[in-house]
Amino acid sequence: MEADLDGLAAVLTGADGALAVGRLVVFAPTPEVMYPHGEPQVRIDPGPLATVLEGRTRPTHFAGVCQVVLSLLHLTGPRWAMFGRKDAQQLAIVKAMVRDLAVPVEIVPVDIRREADGLAMSSRNSYLSDAERGRALALSRALEAGRAAARAGADPAAIRAAAEQVLAAETGVEVDYVALVDPDSFWDLAGAGLGLESQVAHGRGRESDGAVRPARGLLAVAARVGTTRLIDNTLIDLA
Repeated sequence: MEADLDGLAAVLTGADGALAVGRLVVFAPTPEVMYPHGEPQVRIDPGPLATVLEGRTRPTHFAGVCQVVLSLLHLTGPRWAMFGRKDAQQLAIVKAMVRDLAVPVEIVPVDIRREADGLAMSSRNSYLSDAERGRALALSRALEAGRAAARAGADPAAIRAAAEQVLAAETGVEVDYVALVDPDSFWDLAGAGLGLESQVAHGRGRESDGAVRPARGLLAVAARVGTTRLIDNTLIDLA
């Protein structure tokens, strides 16, 4: 907590030592504050979006995310709430929850921040050895390979395959998934069986059923390097 507070203050402090905002207020409630009556009896169901990719690996994770995020939004009543694009599935689920439950807040996506060599910033990076960190760069290289394939006019299956080949070629990288999905519905665009099926994702069919392919796709990867599990993604314009 202390490191998080120091980092937050550093970002908001100018060269003159003054805060860039009028006041910095941090709300960091304990479980007793969040749930004064014990375990909540009413639970949030995050729906089909929570059953694929990260949800397949951690089946109850997004239900917990929705539970605590909805409570925090009610307790603080913000005008905006910012969520990073690095956890793209969490962003999509929170946006869906706010939309479907009519929560009066605007969800603002925050772009992924990267190190100079392309590695997506994450607290988990501190667990990587020097050698593992070098191997972890395969994730960002895989995303770039997917973007390059898209720029060359590749279809979604080929875009996914280009990214997958980069990860498969790197020793010491255990791939969990490489998926190309709709950024909002998580409808599977590459026919890999990793995203949602068309009848689940807002009732849209596959292209063969006359559906229009989204203009953008989310290329998402997850892999284990050593004992550390890493995720990364990028938005891709589809031909």
